[in-house]
Amino acid sequence: MLRALIGKNMEVVVQEEVTGCGIAASAALAGLSYAEAKKRASALGIHASDTSLWSDTEYVRTLLREFGIYVSSKETPFESWEQLPNKALLAIKWRIEQGKPFWHWALFVRENGEAKVLDSKKTLKSNVRRDFGRIKPKWYIEVSN
Repeated sequence: MLRALIGKNMEVVVQEEVTGCGIAASAALAGLSYAEAKKRASALGIHASDTSLWSDTEYVRTLLREFGIYVSSKETPFESWEQLPNKALLAIKWRIEQGKPFWHWALFVRENGEAKVLDSKKTLKSNVRRDFGRIKPKWYIEVSN
């Protein structure tokens, strides 16, 4: 299950549903395909169609626990790219809609001295992003393993 984390560079998982960014980010951390992560999420009652998946951190935290991935219990305000840990879930495109916060999940990774953002959005030209000036994280959750 932790094969993505041991001796292998992190790879992007593209979301197969418009609202599947949390499932895709979790899949990338666990080294799973989107389909496998979606199947396991569904068994936990987590579905991409539920807008809470991108307005509440508990769904992604639950899925990551299922995959044996450990994350910080808190959201840390983003200050700079240099201050990010080597692996972090980012809340980007953060906004308020009808009084409720929403965001897009992306994954920050620093490997072999290289920093990048793995963004699961299907319509991007490249899902491996280095255009840090355009990405505006609101906060992040540190990934421990």
